[in-house]
Amino acid sequence: MATTTVISGVQYSGIWNISSQANAVAAGTWPVGSPQYLYSWGFNANGELGLGNTAYRSSPNQVGSLGTWMSLRCLSESSLAVQRSGTLYAWGKNEYGQLGLGNITSYSSPKQIGNLTNWSKISGGTFFVTSIKTDGTLWAWGRNNNGQLGLGNTTDYSSPKQVGALTTWSKISCGSNLTFAIKTDGTLWGWGNGFAGGLGLGNTTSYSSPVQIGALTNWLTIKGIAYGCIATKTDGTLWAWGYNTLGQLGLGDTTNRSSPVQVGSLTNWLNIVGGSYYTIAIKTDGTLWAWGSNSSGSLGLGDATNRSSPVQVGALTNWSNGGVSSVTFDFALANKTDGTLWSWGNNANGQLGLGNTSSYNSPKQVGALTNWVNIAIGGNFTLATAS
Repeated sequence: MATTTVISGVQYSGIWNISSQANAVAAGTWPVGSPQYLYSWGFNANGELGLGNTAYRSSPNQVGSLGTWMSLRCLSESSLAVQRSGTLYAWGKNEYGQLGLGNITSYSSPKQIGNLTNWSKISGGTFFVTSIKTDGTLWAWGRNNNGQLGLGNTTDYSSPKQVGALTTWSKISCGSNLTFAIKTDGTLWGWGNGFAGGLGLGNTTSYSSPVQIGALTNWLTIKGIAYGCIATKTDGTLWAWGYNTLGQLGLGDTTNRSSPVQVGSLTNWLNIVGGSYYTIAIKTDGTLWAWGSNSSGSLGLGDATNRSSPVQVGALTNWSNGGVSSVTFDFALANKTDGTLWSWGNNANGQLGLGNTSSYNSPKQVGALTNWVNIAIGGNFTLATAS
């Protein structure tokens, strides 16, 4: 399909390759008319696969027939997705109201949250969700025992609640029970559980309202992990803080940090995906890197040895996008610029999509398709879109 658009200041024209597609989906600028079909596989005891039942799947299954799915987000055992129309859908486990449907009923098929059409970006922790609308407002719902919703209290909510009145929120990412956000001015904010210094505020205090992390205005991307965060700045540097017992911060040790610390000195970090206790990342040269917990081979390095510093996964330079488990099931997926999808790590529930339940410590291709675009990973299940 020929088109021209601008993604993060870069103009793309002509035929869309898979890397451009992945970036466009992330930026919310996927061209009108380009289909995005939704697939799911893995654990499904709560209907988190959205297939209308609770049967596990070890291979990708299409969710309905719509080709208008955009942003995806998986919680521990729940799923959310935004459609091209700006409508928001949720399904799966709902004991804390994390589906945002005004109740605590679980659903095995997608259910629309309200009737608004201005939802844009979504993130979430174990049992809660945060979202930014197209007007720059911030919303949250679900579990709130550590103030992770940012609403100034510790009350759970089963419907979306606005966080303050600002319209300058730009990016959002949640860890297990804490939240980080970047505003349009490039400032970084955090709230929720402060265990092990995970909020980056120089202490271990929990906060129920957004608090600015330092005074810098050059934060670019954020990825909440179990009790901390991995982030990049506009200069391409990589930073980390929080709980570090398995080396998940990539700082060469297992010492916790309560303030942002630079990971090495490189300036070519691009796409960072943090999980519970491990991280995978893609550099601007298309190489894939991993560090942290590796007990299930989740780093893709061919062994089960933990790493406390970034280590390259193979020698390929065509990785484009990735996802890792948001809780402790230790698996990962990533796609390449040729549109193929690859997975590795724990596979006890078929979450790798390989048609079996065997675990692998090196990347394995998922089927033969070459049109995978977006990836979202839950506790032990996977969602993905394909064009």
